[in-house]
Amino acid sequence: MANKILIVDDESAIRSTLAEILMYEDYETDQAKNGKEALKKIQANHYDVVLCDVKMPRMDGIEVLAKAMQIKPDLPFIMISGHATIDTAVEAAKKGAFDFIQKPPDLNRLLISLRNAMDKSNLVTETKQLKRKVRKYKTREIIGKSPVITKIKETIERVAATDARVLITGSNGTGKELVARWIHEQSKRAGGPLIEVNCAAIPSELIESELFGHEKGSFTGAYKQRIGKFEQANGGTLFLDEIGDMSLSAQAKVLRALQENRITRIGSDKQIPVDVRIVAATNKDLLYEIDQNNFREDLYHRLSVILIHVPPLKDRRSDIPLLIASFLKAIANEYGIPTPKVTPSAMEALKRLEWTGNVRELRNVIERLVILCGSSISAQDVQDYAVPRRRRKSSNTSIYDEFDKFQTFKDHVEKHFLLHKLKKNNWNITKTAEEIEIQRSHLYNKMEKFGIRRESN
Repeated sequence: MANKILIVDDESAIRSTLAEILMYEDYETDQAKNGKEALKKIQANHYDVVLCDVKMPRMDGIEVLAKAMQIKPDLPFIMISGHATIDTAVEAAKKGAFDFIQKPPDLNRLLISLRNAMDKSNLVTETKQLKRKVRKYKTREIIGKSPVITKIKETIERVAATDARVLITGSNGTGKELVARWIHEQSKRAGGPLIEVNCAAIPSELIESELFGHEKGSFTGAYKQRIGKFEQANGGTLFLDEIGDMSLSAQAKVLRALQENRITRIGSDKQIPVDVRIVAATNKDLLYEIDQNNFREDLYHRLSVILIHVPPLKDRRSDIPLLIASFLKAIANEYGIPTPKVTPSAMEALKRLEWTGNVRELRNVIERLVILCGSSISAQDVQDYAVPRRRRKSSNTSIYDEFDKFQTFKDHVEKHFLLHKLKKNNWNITKTAEEIEIQRSHLYNKMEKFGIRRESN
């Protein structure tokens, strides 16, 4: 694919001449006759380089450069001027210009500068792709092979490469945030920021400041300027979690930002262009909320270009063994102990549970079993440590409530402390005994008492 160059100049003859020269060099070109048109094209299209005249009516090239850097900060700009001064060149460099060339441009000088700019553009692209690959491995995988999870993965693959807005629905604990992360990591914006906002956790009187920012002194307590989440997410993805809890006034401003791709900080009348992809999530039925006049229908339609519903865990029980295997390994590594085995009867018992708290609850239960059950998890362990806990009505229960006697609790803690230290020291008995300041014979006795034997992960 040919590299694409945008030529910005108010003189049509210069635009045509440059376009013809570049065409013979196998470049694809586009043209803009003024700064306003250039910014619209930069917002809507991909260019590898921009050739921009400095002296233009209404909006000069330096202003175009400054505004374009807010939209696409990695886009190389080569400024061209027939009235070049050192001050103008310095100002252009400060604003982010890649190069500054005098009119009429020397052809060889121009082509060399273009090639160098292309190299920079390609390097930025390759770096973003590498970061995307690295982050893909860092981001926890969406685990499951059930038909519904397979369909979700396929949908993510199709929509991630676009800028389509996505609305993710599902109960608490189903993994909506993980879906949002995967959409970002597999998109062309993966090299940019992923900014997350929990709309339910921010008081309604502060949500607008959080999203759009504010100027110093704009209200009581605004002691300094604040950059909002929309600006922080420029060039990346803004994840609006629990958007069903957003106030109607904030919804109106979000809708305006989506329509205009611009935001205004509180206390300012200056509009700031933003290039942001929106992914939203909710555990509420937004159509019901619309009927109750709690959510704007026009905002709903703006957000729900693509709808992804994440089902409750009870509707994909075939994925439970895969989730358990992943959690066991991760939790054991976290605690520095061997990965426990799960007996077939225990696995069946776990699959039969209701899991009203979904994947989040499953992980918490597996962590409890890893801590309390040692090298093997049985059906009785599930009965003792998972089922009874689920039936307790008190919200103040904790892991300590699993033990009736102090000695039982003490033995469990001591056993896993020793396992952790032995694992850390690669099962070197002498080194472990010295580190925890007990005799080797005492450590052997403890290992015998608790049935501790070296196991592989």
